[in-house]
Amino acid sequence: MSSKDKNLSEFRSDIPSGRGFKVGIVWSEWNEDITGPMRDGAIAILLKAGVKKEDILIRKVPGTFELPLAAQEFAEKKSIDGVICIGCVIQGETKHFDFICLSAANGIMEVNLKFGKPVMFGVITTNNLQQAIDRSGGVHGNKGEEAAYSLLMMLN
Repeated sequence: MSSKDKNLSEFRSDIPSGRGFKVGIVWSEWNEDITGPMRDGAIAILLKAGVKKEDILIRKVPGTFELPLAAQEFAEKKSIDGVICIGCVIQGETKHFDFICLSAANGIMEVNLKFGKPVMFGVITTNNLQQAIDRSGGVHGNKGEEAAYSLLMMLN
């Protein structure tokens, strides 16, 4: 994915086909200034890939900690082919950051394994707000776009 030296959002010329797929997007309203553009970027990539607008189901949750449960609710549906989880956790002064990030990552991984469907970790975990801005449509691309692209790769 993107890093200091690589921005996956800039390398995509061939987007895998999304025709015929139904996708769930779960996004956290916490840090909505960051997660909103990530959600919109994911939707744009899916539409560009040929996923029909009506086949993109969206669910908002309060925070990143709640992403795995909502992702599981989508994954349980036979009609859903894959799920994108979008969230943002910015380091604060306490260990809360560590607990939320680890819980979300483990929970999303468990949903992948339990249902055998791709459930993408489109969660940015940054040290500060500027890093989050840089990864939600800024100089380091848009992690929502990258999560959608990765989902399409897994589905194809």
